[in-house]
Amino acid sequence: MTKGGKDDLLEVLQARFNANMKRHKSLEWAEVRARLEGNPEKLRSLDEMERTGGEPDVIGRDPETGDYVFCDCSAETPKGRRSLCYDRQALDERKEHKPEGSAVDLAATMGVDLLTEEQYRSLQELEAFDLKTSSWVKTPAEIRKRGGALFCDRRYDHVFTYHNGASSYYAVRGFRGRLKV
Repeated sequence: MTKGGKDDLLEVLQARFNANMKRHKSLEWAEVRARLEGNPEKLRSLDEMERTGGEPDVIGRDPETGDYVFCDCSAETPKGRRSLCYDRQALDERKEHKPEGSAVDLAATMGVDLLTEEQYRSLQELEAFDLKTSSWVKTPAEIRKRGGALFCDRRYDHVFTYHNGASSYYAVRGFRGRLKV
């Protein structure tokens, strides 16, 4: 990432941080920025989150490690990360009409984690997300080995968890990333 690109990203992140204080009431931008400037690989991941439409923002701090937790806070699942099946195995097993990729692979390439169902529900406590879209979430191994995968959304002011075949993909389903810095 170039210095100009880094500066532009930090400006965007700071503006979003300041505009959404309800997501991180007791945190200070100067401390977050200092942590970011010391972690260029994490900045690259945040840049990927931003580039793909995730609008990453700080949503808290890990009480055990002190790490700042960033998450995609776009109103709907990020546009640049939709129409993906769940993981590489699902992509490889699909015989025709394959999607461009998988959520798990893209998250790994970006250096972020898929949210767990619990993390997704926690994010929804901050504000309402995915009112028209849905997001893949980390699927327990016992479900995945049977061919399934989990996704969540918010409808009727309630967070729902559903299942689908891991090889399915839809124009309105993507994933939200999570990153600790």
